Amino acid sequence: MKAISTTKAPAAIGPYSQAAQSGNLLFVSGQLPIDPQSGNMVEGFEAQAKMVFANLQAILKEAGMSFANVIKASVFLKDMNDFAQLNQIYAGYFEAPFPAREAIQVARLPKDALVEISVIAVKE
Repeated sequence: MKAISTTKAPAAIGPYSQAAQSGNLLFVSGQLPIDPQSGNMVEGFEAQAKMVFANLQAILKEAGMSFANVIKASVFLKDMNDFAQLNQIYAGYFEAPFPAREAIQVARLPKDALVEISVIAVKE
């Protein structure tokens, strides 16, 4: 296993790597809507979702990949009422064939975020 890390995404806030690569598979840890420059969480659902995607993109890029390499996404929402808005934002980052995905409402996310997303990507 090789750890992937970039300063263009927030540092891990626990004992884990931003991403772990094994062979041609990349497992990106759940990303929160934290601005890596300021270390602060952005406000509002739309801004949080876009920051999460920016953080995912930075990690994918560090591994030599992009959203086109993503085969699975796991979405965690504080409120399922944000699902439609998430889908609109999500569609701006992925093209058909879309990765497999689940979206789950959770009671609470780290730092009281509104959204967290992790992905699995493959380099063919």
